Amino acid sequence: MQITLNYGRKGFPIELPDDWDIHVIRKKPMSVIPNPASAVLDALSNPVASETLVREAKGKSSACILVCDITRPVPNALLLSAIIHELMRAGIPASGITILIATGLHRPNEGDELRELIGDSWVLKNIRIENHFARDSKNHVSLGKTGRGTPVLIDRRFIESELKIVTGLVEPHFMAGYSGGRKLITPGIAHKDTITAVHNARFLEDPGARNCNLLGNPLHEEQIEIARMIGRILAVNTVIDEHRRLSHVNFGEIAESHLAAVSFLKNYAMVPVGRRFSTVLTTGAGYPLDKTYYQTVKGMVGALDLLCEGGNLFIASECSEGLGSASYVSVQERLLSLGVERFCREYRAKAHADVDEWQTGQQVRCMLRGSVHLFSKLPPGEARLTGATPVKSLLAHLAESVERSADSSIAVIPEGPYVIPVFKP
Repeated sequence: MQITLNYGRKGFPIELPDDWDIHVIRKKPMSVIPNPASAVLDALSNPVASETLVREAKGKSSACILVCDITRPVPNALLLSAIIHELMRAGIPASGITILIATGLHRPNEGDELRELIGDSWVLKNIRIENHFARDSKNHVSLGKTGRGTPVLIDRRFIESELKIVTGLVEPHFMAGYSGGRKLITPGIAHKDTITAVHNARFLEDPGARNCNLLGNPLHEEQIEIARMIGRILAVNTVIDEHRRLSHVNFGEIAESHLAAVSFLKNYAMVPVGRRFSTVLTTGAGYPLDKTYYQTVKGMVGALDLLCEGGNLFIASECSEGLGSASYVSVQERLLSLGVERFCREYRAKAHADVDEWQTGQQVRCMLRGSVHLFSKLPPGEARLTGATPVKSLLAHLAESVERSADSSIAVIPEGPYVIPVFKP
């Protein structure tokens, strides 16, 4: 059986032996919107728990639109021009509109990357576009603390805008349940102290902080509380299919419209599977998510419920930009130096996680379940720091796993963390 894995921009085809019992796990086919541009305009005029965008913008002189950074395949070329022209129709001048890239603690998006992210030359030419910098304290406003004690500091440009809009992609998220909506604010435009507080072990090792779960998810609850501390926020939410085509779009009040998009997606994203496997093959979801090993961890966690104790988890992720940030590299070095047990003990003792430490904490969950194997383009020196076993021939290593386990059954998740298999015996 030939399967093309989501890998880089072009995918990676692999031919698996016909005598293996191959279980390919995909979302059921999603409906595709035939006229996406019209659907976006329709959404802006048929809101969820709000007025239309034009009515919400009437009488206001400034607006700030949050967009995800380059790691998310949000269809910005469809969204931004439509949103901006509605704002201008309501009387907000182009000079009063700012697009703020919700980088969290990621690097800024500039140059060719910025052009790819925005995807619209008119927007690039006519609208102010800026990056969020989480370590720039003077450009954040303190709103106090949440009920759990998280210090809330949010980008001043968003706080001081009269109209506040977030855009994004709703997809499974291994900590927050689902991406999008409130996540554009925290961590998207939050200060480093806010981000590191909500990414400590107290939040992320809670059983509720998992893929496709919002009920009792402490990270989601904290993100919602922070959004409410800011005041009225609107959202444009999108859902795309396996081929990155628009399947759903809505607009409205940030929490209610996000929940409506989640309600649409959850029937597709979660796939019940009746058994676990000694050999599981998944991906980092392809470009742009698999540009770094940091993001690759999401694919590991997404497949974890299908892996038998002591099994082999294989992940194909191009990692064209390497491991990730310098902070993340430092944390990975510490994991290898300390070992899993001591690393976890130190992580759990912190009120504020070290920057990017949470991603290593999530990888440790996978390492405690079984062996992790990485097929990527990382050079040997960087591959060593992943903590995973580097794989040169994916097929050969899969065959070795099948032989050692004496089980020819193998689970394959081509789309990686965009599909969440759930073990239901």
